[in-house]
Amino acid sequence: MKTLIILAGGASTRMKSSQASANVTAAEVAAANASAKCLIVLEGDKRPVLDYLIKQAAKAGVERVVLLTGFYNAAFKQWYDDAEFNQNALGVQIDFAIQRIPEGRDKPHGTADALQQALEQLPELKEQEFLVSNSDNLYDKTAIKALLETEASNAFIAYDRAGLDFAEEKIARFALCRLGPNNELLEIVEKPQQALMHSYRDQAGTLRVSMNIFKFHGQDIYPYLVSCQEHPQRKERELPTALMNMIHQGGISLQGIPFKQHVPDLTTKEDIAIFKADIIKTKN
Repeated sequence: MKTLIILAGGASTRMKSSQASANVTAAEVAAANASAKCLIVLEGDKRPVLDYLIKQAAKAGVERVVLLTGFYNAAFKQWYDDAEFNQNALGVQIDFAIQRIPEGRDKPHGTADALQQALEQLPELKEQEFLVSNSDNLYDKTAIKALLETEASNAFIAYDRAGLDFAEEKIARFALCRLGPNNELLEIVEKPQQALMHSYRDQAGTLRVSMNIFKFHGQDIYPYLVSCQEHPQRKERELPTALMNMIHQGGISLQGIPFKQHVPDLTTKEDIAIFKADIIKTKN
C-alpha cells in the first residue's frame, strides 16, 4: 500500500506567536491560536487546509495516509477518524500515530524523533518504502507522484529556489542542498553565505532547496532515526541530521528529483492570506 506519513506533531509555536496581516479573518486567527496550523479552516471552507494536501496525495496515487500527531489529538480525530468519509471523500485510508513527548521535555523532540515513533508504532513500515512530508505545506500531486514512481528507494524533491514564490527574506533562510553529478544529495547547507552561492549550484546551474518531502525505505532510514543526535542549538532530533548520517555513515544515497514549482506554506499568520490565494489558484 502506497503510504504517506504526514508529520503533524509539532507545537505550531511560530504560528501561534505571530501577528495576523490584512485579509485574515478573526475566525482564522482564532483557529491558528487554538490548534495545529494544518487544521485551520479557511474562510468559505468547511474543512481544514490539511484536506488539500491529502487530496493531492490521493490524486498522485497515495492509498494510505498516516497522521503523526501529538498525544492530545482530539481535534485531528474530530476531522479524520471517520474511515468511510476518508475513503469516499478524501480517497485514502487514514491511520494515526502519536509523537509522545519524552520525560523532562515540554515540547516534541523533533522530526527525526517523530518519524522514529511512527515506525515503531507501525512496524510494517520498517520493511517498506513510504513518503514523508510536512503537514503545513501544500505539495502538488506531480511532485508526490514523482516520488512514488522513482526507482530510488530513498529520494527527495529538490526544488529550484527560483520557483518558490515567497518573499526574498524568507527564501534566504532556506537551507540549500548541494547535489552530486547524478543529483544525489551531498550536503545540506544552513544559512548559506551569499558570497559562496555559486558553489552550491547543481549541474544545470540551479540552486536547490528541500521543502521536506521525502521517500524512504524503512530499513535504510530507521537506524539513523534511532541514533540521530540533537541539534546543538535547537535541542531537537531533526530529520535532515538523520538523513545526512544515513548518507555519510551508511553510504546510502538520497536521490534528488529536480522540480520547479511553488509550494504554498503555512508558517505564520501572515501566510494565511497568501495560502488562501494559492488555494484559489489550485482550485482553478
